[in-house]
Order: sequence, then structure tokens, then C-alpha cells
Amino acid sequence: MKEAMLWSKENGNIRCNLCARRCLIQDGKTGFCLVRKNIKGKLYSLNYGKLISVSVDPIEKKPLFHFLPGSMALSIAAAGCNFACKFCQNWEISQVYREGTQEVVGEEYTPEEIVSLAVERECKTISYTYTEPTIFFEFAYDTSRLAKKKGLKNMFVTNGYMTPEAVEEISKYLDAATVDFKGSANSKFYLEFSSVPKVEPIFECLLEMKKRKIFIEITDLIIPRIGDKEEDFVKLVKWIHENLGSEIPFHILRFFPHYKLTGIPPTPISLMEKFAEKAKEIGMKYVYLGNIPGHELEHTYCPNCGEKLIERVGFFVRSKLKVNKCPKCGTKINVILE
Repeated sequence: MKEAMLWSKENGNIRCNLCARRCLIQDGKTGFCLVRKNIKGKLYSLNYGKLISVSVDPIEKKPLFHFLPGSMALSIAAAGCNFACKFCQNWEISQVYREGTQEVVGEEYTPEEIVSLAVERECKTISYTYTEPTIFFEFAYDTSRLAKKKGLKNMFVTNGYMTPEAVEEISKYLDAATVDFKGSANSKFYLEFSSVPKVEPIFECLLEMKKRKIFIEITDLIIPRIGDKEEDFVKLVKWIHENLGSEIPFHILRFFPHYKLTGIPPTPISLMEKFAEKAKEIGMKYVYLGNIPGHELEHTYCPNCGEKLIERVGFFVRSKLKVNKCPKCGTKINVILE
């Protein structure tokens, strides 16, 4: 347990300012995430250093396709989440406390141990992933600060529900982020299937990340029947194009039935291909299809001449750029290389 960051006292209670829920927490109670608790007038992180997963992944698994492609990341996660998605692929660890587990779960680590492990395993990056990084924000903050001193990069895989204050705080050490949308940011979808009251904070978070010069990639999970409206998708892509730019890598992800949504079929590939074409028509230069191994849109192409620049097989890079421009036509490519 460790005293939490980003909170204030309010009418005898505590206002948590880490995520956009901004929970008002009474003494002895926790916020929606169930891992930040008001104990006698102070807010504490209950899961500090309690990691449920520590593993080495290709950076492409995040997915980050334009940030150190072909490198490896030490991926860490603590249990819990500030969303309650009925379709979560990692629900066993993200929703463990909502499923009835009372004790804080995980194996004890220090920030120093995580950074040493990343160096030992020759990782270029530490990825805070699998569950929502903001629910172990204090540990991520301390670890990322040490990682920077060792020349490592830090990245979040996040639902984007961080407050602008949280983004500002972590931006000193955070190099990149993958922000995951679900159902193309339809408000009713988020409320019914993720227990999220409003989606506007995600866009505020993205604008703050851009302001703080954090490298961004975006995913959108397309769920048949309940989260696959074309008008929502077009609206989301237009916002990204207009506010973040045409060079933001954009990943359209295929849904597979899981957790509480086992009665919905996988996303039709034809629908994903249609959406990819829509995104390109709007002007997005780097559009990918995820969870479809072997598809041509898992490679990176030059947006000007169509030359294949980075070839992938699943999450692994077969061939990649040596400089951030197309070798055929010279077009500058939005990619951070080792």
C-alpha cells in the first residue's frame, strides 16, 4: 500500500482526480476501480507493486506499429480496472475484484526490480498494459521515472480515461501510448457495455497527450450488432483526422466472443475491410486491421507510393525500415526507429 497521487479533500471525503470518473470516496471506501481507498482522510493505492503479470512481448502486440518496430517490451500489469467491459479479453485479471476477490492479488515487485528485469531481458521499452495502467498509476510513475534514467522508453496501453492532470504528471516519463476505443466511441454503448458514464474525457485525454508530445496510436474494437455503426465509426475517424492528424496509426480490431458477450459472433472481416477503406477515404495514412493474422493490412505501406515498408507476420516484424522515409519515393514516414 502507498499513498496515492492526484487527490484532494472535499467536504470530509476524498476526490480522486486520477481518472475521469473523479470518484468522491468516503472514509473506509474505495473508488469504482476498487484499488484506491480512503483510509482516515488519505487516499491510498492498495495494489502498489502487486503485479499480476510480468512478461516480454513484441512491441507490436500492444499494438504499437510505429514506435520502435521489431523491438521487445517488458509488459507489466496489476489487477483491476476503472471500466467494467462485458467483452474484456483479460477479464480474469481486469475484473477480478468485481468477480468477488477480496484480497489484493499479485506478486510483489519494486520499481527497481522491474527496470533491472527490462535491462536484463534486453527490452527497449516497459509497457504498462493488459489492464488499465491508471489503476496502478503510482507504481507506473515510479517505475517509468527509473526506466528513463536507464535509457528505457515507457508506454501505456490505456482506455484513455485519464484526467488531464494525470496525463500531465506522467508525461515527463511517458513516451508513447496506445489508446483503445470500443464501439467507435458510441456513448450508449460505453454506458451499457463498459459502465462508463461519458466518452468525452477520452478525447480530452488524447488532446492532452498530443499537447505533451506523447507518441499516440489508436485502436477501435468493432463489435457486431452492438458496436459496429458506420456513422459512429466515421464520426470517430473524422475527429482523429481533424484533431490529431492524418499520420496517427489507426488500428481496427476484430472482436471475438468472450466474458459476458459469448453470444455475439466475431466481427466479419468484410466489415472491417469496409471500415478500413472508409478511414483511408477520410484521409488516414496508416490504417491497420488487427486480430486477423496474415491480412495485408498488418503491414506498413508508404502513403504516397504504396511501397511495403514494414512487413509483419502476426506480432513479429519480418523486415523494417532503417530510416524514417520511404526508400522508393522519399516520403517521410511517421515512425520512431531504434
